[in-house]
Order: sequence, then structure tokens, then C-alpha cells
Amino acid sequence: MKILVTGGAGFIGSNVVDAYIAAGHEVVIMDNLFSGKWENINPRAKFYLMDIRSAEVAKVFAREKFDLVNHHAAQMSVPASVEDPLFDADVNVKGFINLLEAARATGIKKVIFISSGGAIYGEAEEFPTSEKSPALPLSPYAITKSVSEQYLAFYRHQYGLDHTILRYANVYGPRQIPHGEAGVVAVFMDRLLAGKPCTVYHFPDEPRGMTRDYCFVGDIVQANLLALDKGSGSAFNIGTGIETHTADLFRTVFTAMKEAVPDLSDELRKFATGAARPGDLTKSCLLCGKAKKELGFAPEFSLAAGLAKTVSWRVGR
Repeated sequence: MKILVTGGAGFIGSNVVDAYIAAGHEVVIMDNLFSGKWENINPRAKFYLMDIRSAEVAKVFAREKFDLVNHHAAQMSVPASVEDPLFDADVNVKGFINLLEAARATGIKKVIFISSGGAIYGEAEEFPTSEKSPALPLSPYAITKSVSEQYLAFYRHQYGLDHTILRYANVYGPRQIPHGEAGVVAVFMDRLLAGKPCTVYHFPDEPRGMTRDYCFVGDIVQANLLALDKGSGSAFNIGTGIETHTADLFRTVFTAMKEAVPDLSDELRKFATGAARPGDLTKSCLLCGKAKKELGFAPEFSLAAGLAKTVSWRVGR
């Protein structure tokens, strides 16, 4: 299969590219390197240095004749979306429509769209949250993900363009940068290695911080492999179903870092606290039974095991 991975030089996208190539697929990457990195690009993939909003996108689709599009490219930061919602919508909505139009015009069979289970449900009444819960986005970033899902429904109804939607929990792992949605693991690791104290953001009634569902990128990759030929026309939560307070996450990160870097100062074990930022949710955790039943997805990595692998990558590079 010939697959286009947008954002394929980024944290998650590059890991997906590697897996697709290892599985025998032909992969093309499209990335503007706004947050992606040259060193993440698999040498066996063809690379286009291009923004998904570019008029040149249609020419690439016409030239390459893809079978499937895996769409990871995005403005991925919730706080940044609050600060500049116009830019967020320009990339995440208009850029996506530009891809969908190119896909429609060239007979693409399917789009795998990366949505956000960690943001799209807002302050859900059902907790942990299943796909049956309505989208109640509370940030521009989450709004663009919800709107994009609706565009997919339109293109499937109007043009027969199939799709599978993967609603990620908070993803962490090798190649993550300390920016954007769920970047807290990378932020903690970078600050600890630099000998700087870390901050846990929280709401007034919960000093341990918000709770999130943290999923290792290796498990996320498996979901993307399964979605190649499963999940037609549907959306799936991809996570662990386990909620973790930010303070507990920090302690687990510190323990893993201390094992890898024994001379890490014990003073750094103490974290500062700060008020929740605009767009932050009090809690988020996903029920993933639908993905298990219909995709065959089941996370393999515990938080401690995933963080150990992430730390190994971070201190070893």
C-alpha cells in the first residue's frame, strides 16, 4: 500500500512511518518541519517539505497516487490554540480540507484521521469516557478536531471517501518535544536534565494536578497499523483507561530519571505548583473497549514501562 503520512517528521507521525515501512508499505511524508525534525525522517520514505495548506498539495497527490492518507499534521498545542485561534483553525481545519479535496480528486480509498480523546469530550459527564459521549470541546484545538470529524462524515456521505478516526489519549514516548498537547513528560525530562525544578499545574480544589490518560507511543503505533484495514467510518478512543494525576506522573518520571541518571539532585524531587492554564481540563480518561472489540487494540505498556523506554531514549541520545 502507498501511504501518505502528514506530519511524518513529528513525534508520533515519525514513529507511525517507521512501523508502516517495517510492515512493507511504501510511505511518503509531508511535513513543514514547524515542529517536526529532519532527524525523525525515515530514510526509506520519500519526503516533501510542504505545508498542508499549500496549493502544491494537489499536485503531490496527483503525482504520487496514494492509496491511503494518515493525517497527523496539526497545530497541536491547546494553550497556543487559545492564544491564536485563527492560526489554529487555519492549519487544523482549512489545511485538512485542502487534503480532503486532493484525496477526493485523486480517488484516495481511505483517510486515517488523528483526533483527540484527551480534549474533544471536554468536561465529560461519563468518566472514564467512551465514544458515546458527545463532543463538548472547550478549546479551539478541540473544536477543530471535532469539526474535522464532521468534515470526514460529509466526505464519506458525499463522495464515498472512507475513514477511521483515532481519538488519542495523552501520548508520550521517544521523539516527543516539550511542546503541545501532552508534552508534559518531555517538559519534565528536559527540566530535570537541565537541573531545573518542575511545575505541576492544578485547579484550586485538587493540588495533585489534573488527571490524564497517558498512552505510550508504541501502543499508539499499533492502533495505526490496525486502522489500515479496520474501523471503516468510525471513531475509536486510543488510550489505557487509567487516570494519572500530574503530580503522580512527575514522581514516576523522576524515579525513572533517577535510575538512569543517578547523580540527579534529590532536591529536584520537589515540584512547584501553578494555576491551571486556559483550555486545561480537570480530568480526562478514555474507555477503549470499542477499539479492543473492533480493531483488536490493547495497550501493552504500563506507565512505568513506557517512561523507562522514554527515559532511555532521552538520556541516550
